[in-house]
Amino acid sequence: MVTWGQLDERVDAAARGLRALNLQAAEHPARVAIALPNTIEFAVIFFGVLRAGLVAAPVNPGCTARELRHVLGDSGAAVLIGTADVLTAIEPVRPALPALDYLFGAGDLPLAPGDPVHDAGTGGEDLAVLIYTSGTAGQPKGAMLSHRALLANHAQLARVQPPPVGPADVVLLAVPLFHAYGLNGGLGAVAYHGAAGVLVERFDPAETLALVARHRVTAIVGVPPMYVAWSLLAGSGPALQTVRLAASGAAPLDPAAARRFIAATQQPIFEGYGLTETAPVLTSTVVSPVPKIGSIGRPLPGVELRLVGADGSTLWTSDVDEYPSDVDDDGDELGSEAPGSPGTDPGEIVARGANLFSGYWPDGRDGPDAEGWWATGDVAYADGDGDLFLVDRLGELILVSGFNVYPHEVEQVICAHRGVADAAVVGIPHPYTGQTVKAYVVRAPDSEVGTDELLRHCERNLARFKCPTAVEFVPALPYSAIGKVRKAALKSGVDSG
Repeated sequence: MVTWGQLDERVDAAARGLRALNLQAAEHPARVAIALPNTIEFAVIFFGVLRAGLVAAPVNPGCTARELRHVLGDSGAAVLIGTADVLTAIEPVRPALPALDYLFGAGDLPLAPGDPVHDAGTGGEDLAVLIYTSGTAGQPKGAMLSHRALLANHAQLARVQPPPVGPADVVLLAVPLFHAYGLNGGLGAVAYHGAAGVLVERFDPAETLALVARHRVTAIVGVPPMYVAWSLLAGSGPALQTVRLAASGAAPLDPAAARRFIAATQQPIFEGYGLTETAPVLTSTVVSPVPKIGSIGRPLPGVELRLVGADGSTLWTSDVDEYPSDVDDDGDELGSEAPGSPGTDPGEIVARGANLFSGYWPDGRDGPDAEGWWATGDVAYADGDGDLFLVDRLGELILVSGFNVYPHEVEQVICAHRGVADAAVVGIPHPYTGQTVKAYVVRAPDSEVGTDELLRHCERNLARFKCPTAVEFVPALPYSAIGKVRKAALKSGVDSG
């Protein structure tokens, strides 16, 4: 256990150690890459980097040498602090990284004794964190997050009543800290509010539940695979009895898993939506009067959203100052657990707010426009109550004879079959329709569901052009560290097959 006072002293020592390296500053302060798991050392070094007036560049410690070379080379990182495996992996490619002057293990950074570190003079629009996106549409790009953006997201969440996190909370930090959700949505929130954090280096469902019970965790910053695992684990309800807030983000949560979790714990899961580029939260069902399963809720106070059609027309817009009451004028509860009919056609989510990034490294390209709006590339619709429902990524849209097919919709239908545990849908070339739908399916335990049965199930629930024409059964889907299906891996298998 580490107190805030003890952490402060160690952060000071880390900041002094980094300053002693006399790193050269050009247009931006030197970048310090951190490739560590969820440990106290990560927190010490991360806050030490910021206190020293430098830029933190979190990196997945599971990256390969090729991936490390891209991130470190593109960012021009001068320092890498990583695990033993990372330091071993980087050696063969280090000659290609001329800017990389220093390599340290987690406990090897010189911690200089001395007086408390004075304000580095950084803040506001100064670059604080450089986080590389997942690269689903090509090579990962570095999203430039300023001090302003990081702090703004906490201020926006704090305006929700009651606030999702406060100083009395004990927060489970199991989402990787190299991801914006784990870093600012988790660790950053704990620091902003002066709460307590429980770091989880490796997520194991049973072991993490024991940690929740032992430390009387009150808030969980989670991703869908965590809730799926807990919903299938006997005894999860009693272990989670101290939890008052269970948040899920980074990827859509399977509605069936959400219902199982609610049945076991009598607690809702508050699903949210955001991106690395938005530091990271844009919407959450904590803002909605009633959290609807499958919804991503409503915009945070201080965040403006629009849904924009393919022709550029605005289909729906939020009110930046609107904050919903949970009762109407007669005292009746508003909203419902089931989504209403779509109030809009699906449109691309375009966002504006103080939490938006400053563009991509190094020149700020493709950032918010002159009026502060930024197109996310995600598609959603608003129901009649004003709650948002994510449809899919524009880049994953499948065009069948000119008709739009959203993979997420097809995946939901397939996963509703009792014989299916998991599914992912991609578009593959077709000589007549341009593209067609292919489904990768993981059978449920003891299930023997076959292709014909699944296709009939889809035909009963989807328009014909949305139905898969090919089904491949696989033992498991490839997931990223934060619970997103790696569809590029599936597509490469399709292309090579």
